[in-house]
Amino acid sequence: MRRGIVQVVAGLAVVGLLSGTALAQTQPKPEDIKKHETSPGGQYEPSLDVLQQEKTTTPGTKPGVPTLTKAEFEAAKQIYFQRCAGCHGVLRKGATGKPLTTDITKKLGYDYLKAFITYGSPAGMPNWGTSGDLTEEQIDLMARYLLNEPPQPPEFGMKEMQATWKVLVPVDKRPKKQMNDLDLDNLFSVTLRDSGEVALIDGHSKKIVQVLKTGYAVHISRLSASGRYLYTIGRDAKINLIDLWMDPPQTVAEVKIGIEARSVETSKMKGWEDKYAIAGAYWPPQYVIMEGDTLKPLKIVSTRGMTYDTQEYHPEPRVASIVASHYRPEFVVNVKETGHILMVNYEDIKNLTVTDIEAERFLHDGGFDSTGRYFLVAANARNRVAVVDTKEDKLVALIDTQGIKPHPGRGANIKHPKYGPVWVTSHLGDETISLIGTDPEGHPEYAWKVVETLEGQGGGSLFVKTHPNSTNLWVDTPLNPEAEIASSVAVFDVNNLEAGYEVIPIGEWSGIGEGVRRVVQGEYNKDGTEIWFSVWNAKEQESAIVVVDDKTRKLKYVIRDKRLITPTGKFNVYNTRNDIY
Repeated sequence: MRRGIVQVVAGLAVVGLLSGTALAQTQPKPEDIKKHETSPGGQYEPSLDVLQQEKTTTPGTKPGVPTLTKAEFEAAKQIYFQRCAGCHGVLRKGATGKPLTTDITKKLGYDYLKAFITYGSPAGMPNWGTSGDLTEEQIDLMARYLLNEPPQPPEFGMKEMQATWKVLVPVDKRPKKQMNDLDLDNLFSVTLRDSGEVALIDGHSKKIVQVLKTGYAVHISRLSASGRYLYTIGRDAKINLIDLWMDPPQTVAEVKIGIEARSVETSKMKGWEDKYAIAGAYWPPQYVIMEGDTLKPLKIVSTRGMTYDTQEYHPEPRVASIVASHYRPEFVVNVKETGHILMVNYEDIKNLTVTDIEAERFLHDGGFDSTGRYFLVAANARNRVAVVDTKEDKLVALIDTQGIKPHPGRGANIKHPKYGPVWVTSHLGDETISLIGTDPEGHPEYAWKVVETLEGQGGGSLFVKTHPNSTNLWVDTPLNPEAEIASSVAVFDVNNLEAGYEVIPIGEWSGIGEGVRRVVQGEYNKDGTEIWFSVWNAKEQESAIVVVDDKTRKLKYVIRDKRLITPTGKFNVYNTRNDIY
């Protein structure tokens, strides 16, 4: 891992510690160490950095196992949840990485563990020691920690949830109509990651309307079907319900649905608008259905269960992305480690009906095709995309993306001159940009295949973006280890993809001279004439938002404000509400 990368990247995954190659050797070969690079593009996985602060009971030490003091145990637990749990799991039973349970670690022994933490492996295990990210004392501590039984964070059920639930403004005390003069459809909700806030920015004036306290490191913002309510969810599993009709907009309810979380969504089926909200947790592994206008928790469902392929029990399958079907009163819930896509019907909450679709393991993020019927989700550790027909509730295809670790965000829908409608994903692990055909009726010969691959600037891409009114396809690379690539974006002409990309120096345009200036997540305004990019620096450095004229690809405006602390995700109300991407 490289220094200067902000905290989300500090949690880069520990992958492949116990791979077959690794088991055959007690220490990596020098040429392997030289080859190995702990770059964010190669090792990006979500950390569980909220869990590091959670109080847990120190397990008892058994004979022959190194004893840890309480202070040592707490220090090791923090390192593990920040650096390792995102891949090896909270209980060390394995996720995208191999298990680190004591029956395995004791066989390997202290010296092996210490060497591998120090040097890493070409399979993806970061070289925590030789990179300088962990000291020799910390490596010694972690080797001893892995020989002890892991702690288990507490569960989080209805009692704990209700204790956090607050309705700050009752429904009958809220306005009956919009009280401000904002163009809500062109409002942006911008995550201020490290300050635990979101900024509401007017799409016309480019001015900050309001900064609201939220959960820690808001992962996404979602809109109710009516466009009135904005939902944010932090990594600490806190949901804020913001009423955009109020003057100024403010939080009217809040709740915590667990200890670590990433996803929230609202009901969008006709006749069910604004009625329900749903959120998914990383820990405990569960999803929660709530009242849409109060966040009152109604139903908690655990996702613990069997992996779809090997039929083995998994104790902590995290809930990844959630979207709302436009064809049925259902939520599409993606369960990461077990590879199940759950079609959760909310017509009868008491007698919940769930259609379980076996897809692929390590599901992450995704979005709809241009018709809103088909949902495409990346199983990024398997380099595949699963396609679900939300009208028929069935798996349509599993597609090899021909790249390493697809990370589409919501993806991008373009109309290809030859292949018709296609959906696009970029990749974390390499420069591949994959185009997947999505028109089984008009272009059946190309449907559910990678019809073309483009070459971008490099690995470390998180988001691709376009708009129905645009002929541009934008690709970011914020996690690329090269500063020049991380601070710029590539843009393709949809009608002339073979011409390659133009590099747009967003970081340079921001006028900020310090930091890496990582450029992340393009987001269009309502009519598709502008695209906004976050220039994401460390918390103590200046950040900004750069607005680009989509037609000319020229700088249009720079939003610089001391309140813009680590801006990352941006969500236009209209585009987010209508799944336009």
